[in-house]
Amino acid sequence: MTVPLDMMNDIRSMDAEGVPRAEIARRLGVSRNTVAKYADMEDMSPAAPEPAPRSRPALAGREAWVESVLESDLGAPRKQRHTAKRVYDRLVAERGYEGSYSTVRRFVADWRRSRASGGGEGYLELEWAPGACRVDFGNFRAVVAGEALDLKLLVLTLPHSNERQCAALRSETAECLCAGPGEVFGRWGRAPRVMVLDNATEAGRRLRGTVVESRLFSQFRGHYRFEARFRDPYSGNEKGSVENAVGFLRRNLLVPVPSVGSMAELNAMLADGCARLRASSSCRDGRPTAEALREDLAGMLALSGSPSTP
Repeated sequence: MTVPLDMMNDIRSMDAEGVPRAEIARRLGVSRNTVAKYADMEDMSPAAPEPAPRSRPALAGREAWVESVLESDLGAPRKQRHTAKRVYDRLVAERGYEGSYSTVRRFVADWRRSRASGGGEGYLELEWAPGACRVDFGNFRAVVAGEALDLKLLVLTLPHSNERQCAALRSETAECLCAGPGEVFGRWGRAPRVMVLDNATEAGRRLRGTVVESRLFSQFRGHYRFEARFRDPYSGNEKGSVENAVGFLRRNLLVPVPSVGSMAELNAMLADGCARLRASSSCRDGRPTAEALREDLAGMLALSGSPSTP
């Protein structure tokens, strides 16, 4: 069964939030098989139209390497496994591959088809004013000082320019929710004028239709002077940029599972990676993200003399 893009996004969002799949099926009026199909999708990239079947050019002796990469994914979290695009990028960078992406994509698809896996996803798009920021969390795994840790990926997106930044946190507490954005504000040298959050975070709780902010978050917001808005997590027209960015950054910066000496080193690696991705990104009107980012920064607030300390 094929479902609309907004329902795909609802299924994946609720699954990520831990809602039982039977309950997702009940809420959305679809079968459990449909929920499983879209919740388990991995590759977010739309597949390009394929020509008629033909013999596949060899990967010039690199088949065994690709298979080893895919097999190593079996022990990684589902959302940190290689997409075909990530395999292709690594082949070019690490193995000197000069063949086409379509060859790699078909090889990966054939390998996964034999193990009954695949993927895809769609996203809704909204209009956002310069200086507005979206916040969300994702999950990932990293090896820090020799210890495998399940961590939180805090993602801040400026949808107007498609600027994406992230920070690694140990948990999704109110303290972390304040420390993480503060670090990203320092990278920008500005604070957003409006910050849109999911009311499921520790920033606030919705009680009888009204969001009550946590004391710590209220202090943090007052320090940087931004306006906080809390979205309804089940309202489809409010979804889009950050759910997209969480998966994008995780696939491009955290595959394969990183191994670092400290959390500080991990966050430095993420900051460098976000800057690198910005250089090749564009916003919805086709302009480079770096160009449109100037408009976002102009619409943001100057930082106060010192960072907020949770």
